[in-house]
Amino acid sequence: MNVDWSECGLVERVAGKVGGRPAVKGTRIEPDSIIQEQELGRTPEQTRADFPTLTLETILEILAYAQNHQLTA
Repeated sequence: MNVDWSECGLVERVAGKVGGRPAVKGTRIEPDSIIQEQELGRTPEQTRADFPTLTLETILEILAYAQNHQLTA
């Protein structure tokens, strides 16, 4: 899934951090990693266990944003 993260308030791009790719604010976790977890059939709770610095609320908000901001090829 390709997502336009530019309008997501939970995501930032910082030069020199994660190679300038989008990351969840205050972390080095790429939001695409959260999407990949979902695509692999993992629940938000399982994703939370993999990324304990993220709240369940943040994970759910990232997933909801991705659903509403998919890029079409």
